[in-house]
Amino acid sequence: MKFFGGKKGFTLIEVVVAAAIFLLFALGIYGGISLVFKIVYQSRLKILETAILFEELETVRNLPFDSIGIENGVPAGVLARTKNITRNNVNFLLTTTVRNIDNVFDGLADGNPKDTSPADYKLVEMSVICANCSQVRPLSLSTMIAPKNLEGASTNGHLYVQVFDVNGLGVAGANVHVVNTARTPNVVVDDVTDNDGWLKIIDTPTGTLSYNITVSKDGYSSDYTVAASESNPNPVKPPANVVGQNVTEISFAIDRVGSIAFHSINTACSAIGGVGFNLHGSKVLGTNPNIYKFNQDFTTNGSGEYNFANREWDTYLLTLLGTSYDIAGTIPMLPLSLTPGLSQDFHAVLRPHSANSLFVKVKDAGTGLPLSDALVELTGSVSGSYTTSLGYMRQTDWSGGSGQVDYVNESKYFSDNGNVDNNSPAGDLKLRRVGGVYLNNGYLESSTFDLGSGVSLRNLTWEPLSQPAQTGENPIVFQLAVSNSSTPSTWDFVGPDNTSSTFFTATSTVINSALSGNRYLRYRAFLSTADSRYTPQLSEVAVTYTSECTPPGQVFFPNLSAGTYNLSVVRSGYLTNSGAVDVAGNTEVTINMSPQE
Repeated sequence: MKFFGGKKGFTLIEVVVAAAIFLLFALGIYGGISLVFKIVYQSRLKILETAILFEELETVRNLPFDSIGIENGVPAGVLARTKNITRNNVNFLLTTTVRNIDNVFDGLADGNPKDTSPADYKLVEMSVICANCSQVRPLSLSTMIAPKNLEGASTNGHLYVQVFDVNGLGVAGANVHVVNTARTPNVVVDDVTDNDGWLKIIDTPTGTLSYNITVSKDGYSSDYTVAASESNPNPVKPPANVVGQNVTEISFAIDRVGSIAFHSINTACSAIGGVGFNLHGSKVLGTNPNIYKFNQDFTTNGSGEYNFANREWDTYLLTLLGTSYDIAGTIPMLPLSLTPGLSQDFHAVLRPHSANSLFVKVKDAGTGLPLSDALVELTGSVSGSYTTSLGYMRQTDWSGGSGQVDYVNESKYFSDNGNVDNNSPAGDLKLRRVGGVYLNNGYLESSTFDLGSGVSLRNLTWEPLSQPAQTGENPIVFQLAVSNSSTPSTWDFVGPDNTSSTFFTATSTVINSALSGNRYLRYRAFLSTADSRYTPQLSEVAVTYTSECTPPGQVFFPNLSAGTYNLSVVRSGYLTNSGAVDVAGNTEVTINMSPQE
């Protein structure tokens, strides 16, 4: 292309490329300038917040000692729990916490001898955060303030609140809300637990069944006291007492919340929508009658689904509402145990309602696991037989040693790293002892388990769960590998999130659905100890699974006549279990099978 004067111009491609390069430079400069402004703004906020904290703490230092406390709190005083402050047209929220501190120098409130005046000095902690900014964490400062003279004698008591998780470990940073309804106005304390899960409220006004306590934390369940009422006349955890010159201890259990994805399906795996159920946990707020902490009626949507978010760890039971269907089985078998912090899929397999039916659950008496391949025969006015579905693969003995590729000999496995002992005691797995101490870690890889077909893996469990505390946290962990070939080029071992960087632990046993649909399985067991004088010990490992929509260890006899039947359950390696069963309406029985000696 020629232009005036015979000079060449820029092509369209050159113009576009130049514009793109200019845009990249412009965006980079804009991003850099934005970052500088953001840093300057955050620094300005921190300067303002620091000034606010110094001003407020200086005000507190000039107050009389008896006035330093929260309005209607413990200790009581003239300070507000929260306060809005404006600086340079920016709104800030100031939160103040005041605690009585019991110092060991003159004894403790729960010591021997007992300190009858344990409010030795006060801790004042203030935090400030911009109310309308993107600030994530508040800025905090604290100070200790002591009385000019010795602390005065008190007729008050002391309230110690302990918060722990499902493993009995203290929960740090749990929010504790306390209201004493015996005082007008009510005494209110809002504080958090220390690193050991304790909040010790020193010099607390006395009260009988008047201290209402609620414990919570973001991402965790909550626990609380419940006052007696007409609907709950016998609460399990009533409000606390505080007695003069005495320590009252009360404990609460919270842990990470999980979720339940509920599905109502038929025996062909198709969804059944619009079905009503009741789901309730085993934890109760009151007895006689039982008042369950969670008790909800619900109806599945058109796709046969209902999601329970933010659910507390518990053992849940399910009841069908209405008379259109019967529960012919569940995956996994009821009751449903929800582990803290995990998501659990749950399927209810439904059949058209029969006036009289028998639902049979078959379990191993020792482990409580569902039993597969058990022949269940019913004889009477109506007769029939079913075989329970696939249930689990299990290994309880490793004394045969390594070198076995396929799981044929139940006491052998594929390989180990030489750091485990499989014969002390015989059959159990421990770390190897060298020179009077145990090795720090070791692992074992199993032989290949043939599950018969592509199955849906559910949970990985092992025994015993309790290990010596000296071995540390999670001294036994696992990974799984699956394949549709019995001789894959490699076995890729993964944890619960389907990556090689995670491990199944005692509180993380749900198997990722991405591992389902495979016929062959191996596991790796990893043992470790934090103290070489102690070792963890493994006696059993099991993987539960189901095939298609067949519930594990369960059979269902529909369309029966009411009456007495003979029920017989036979399985290889177990003692036969038989006896009479009365069928009237929808009857359910659980058969616990004992292994043959």
